[in-house]
Amino acid sequence: MFDFDEELKKLPASPGVYLMHDAADTIIYVGKAVNLHNRVRSYFRKIVGRGPQIDKMVQQIARFEYIVTDSELEALVLENNLIKEYSPKYNTMLKDDKTYPYIKVTVGEDYPRILFSREMKKDRSKYFGPYTSAAAVKDTIDLMNKLYQLRTCSRKLPRDIGLERPCLNYHIHQCMAPCQGCITKEEYCARVEQALDFLNGNYRPVLKTLEEKMMQASENMDFEEAIRCRDLYNSVKSVAQKQKITDSGGEDKDILALAKDETDAVVQVFFVRDGKLIGREHFYMTHVQGCDSAQILLDFVKQFYSGTPFIPRELMLQEEIADIEVLEKWLSGRKGSRVYLRVPKKGTKEKLVELAAQNARLVLSQDKERIKREEGRTIGAVKEIAALLELDHISRMEAYDISNISGFANVGSMVVFEKGKAKHSDYRKFRIQSVSGPDDYACMKEVLTRRFVHGMEEKEELDRKEIDHALGSFTKFPDLLLMDGGKGQVNIALQVLEELHLDIPVCGMVKDDNHRTRGLYYRNVEIPIDTRSEGFKLITRIQDEAHRFAIEYHRSLRSKAQVRSVLDEIPGVGPARRKALMKHFGSINEIREASVEELCGVKEIPEHIAKQIREYFAEQDKSG
Repeated sequence: MFDFDEELKKLPASPGVYLMHDAADTIIYVGKAVNLHNRVRSYFRKIVGRGPQIDKMVQQIARFEYIVTDSELEALVLENNLIKEYSPKYNTMLKDDKTYPYIKVTVGEDYPRILFSREMKKDRSKYFGPYTSAAAVKDTIDLMNKLYQLRTCSRKLPRDIGLERPCLNYHIHQCMAPCQGCITKEEYCARVEQALDFLNGNYRPVLKTLEEKMMQASENMDFEEAIRCRDLYNSVKSVAQKQKITDSGGEDKDILALAKDETDAVVQVFFVRDGKLIGREHFYMTHVQGCDSAQILLDFVKQFYSGTPFIPRELMLQEEIADIEVLEKWLSGRKGSRVYLRVPKKGTKEKLVELAAQNARLVLSQDKERIKREEGRTIGAVKEIAALLELDHISRMEAYDISNISGFANVGSMVVFEKGKAKHSDYRKFRIQSVSGPDDYACMKEVLTRRFVHGMEEKEELDRKEIDHALGSFTKFPDLLLMDGGKGQVNIALQVLEELHLDIPVCGMVKDDNHRTRGLYYRNVEIPIDTRSEGFKLITRIQDEAHRFAIEYHRSLRSKAQVRSVLDEIPGVGPARRKALMKHFGSINEIREASVEELCGVKEIPEHIAKQIREYFAEQDKSG
């Protein structure tokens, strides 16, 4: 038994990190302190006004532990690491798993390349970014390779010069082929320097050169080259025009502001690099109930800048936060040069912070509306269906459909919706084994029997092994079964469930003469449903999805059967040779028309097999 009074007495008056555990020994909160003795004891005093969230957390503490550090800075780093490792329930968390793209110039190589990178390493390369759009980075790299014709291959140069033929990029004039010695190292590196100049925002020389080349090509009647220069000129101009917001300081800085309500918070970050606004991004913070803006902003700075590889020289904040000196020291250590945290009070910088705050408020309000609409389409629609059928609760719904053509390749589909959203990982396909011919009722009985017997067997297996659940299994049974049809399909489902002693509500999705859903069949009664309601729209989506999934499976089987029905009947032609023939000729008709010599042109087809194929189709033609 953990003795709180005794353990509180032992707390040292030193900096460090404390971890709060609940009764299950799960870490529910991690914090840092300048003085562990004072900070941890404060949680267990009767203090009014510290917030319901903290009070709720304190009630769940079964024990605590602490780690002493040499300084508050060390405590800050350790706190960050532990929060990332354990994701405690009551810590304000940055909800973000994004990595931002960089443009990487491998200046450490003899023949440098311009590459796309998701991380910034200490590898003698030059990095530009981070950028918020991967597509924009790729477009820029593509443009630069067209402009400067630098290599993109991974060959080791100059070691591999002349060993292999030049690649396609050389032939389409997008590489100067240093791998063949077509350009000297000095000339190549001069192009790299021009590329670096371009990445630093100096577009004028490029525009001027392209304009001159375009005019010269026009005068020489070389219109193809003129068009190429014109397209490159327009691409460069487009990149240049995107950098409209500039700052006279020409420095790297991030501008941070947030918006919050009772349950959510959004932090907006503007990324300014070399005085230019290159992008913006918003981030969600979770577990913010009871936290003020300054605390959320502080938690964001600690968590975001512990993970991002690039730290700007200055962070411009919406308001004052705690531990600024410690944070500056920590960030400066990570960057390798001085970092400043400032709260601008007037002028252009203050207006930029307010602009970031406006963006954060806009994101928060728009997402609230979007979430509200989405909940109406999903959870709200499920509640409508539950109310219509007088069921207490519905979460998981499963729908089934049968597909065949005149009884050929009977298949069944099972689609799953949870809380009104499709759960694709739980979809299942069934190839009917016991039914030949067009008997949808018998097919449905087989599908449902296999589904629930499989689920019951899996549950028994899990019970024996004392495992709670198995992901992607049949063990989770639905709260409602939806059948693609009326009374007949519903009765088949009820019969299967009765035989297996399962109690699951079954509802039929009834269609009109135009094959459109008109109502639900439940407990021997057809229930009309408002066609304008979200519940009706969800039923229609589920029905369409079950139908689509079954048809797609049936179509894939038909396609395979069509290939097998012809080629697999030829002695000596198995899956490998069938695949080689189809890849070489493209269709059955082309194979049918091919001569023995042409068939022997396929590597996998020896002459005696080619003759058998030719003879087979010749016999078919005679009998046809």
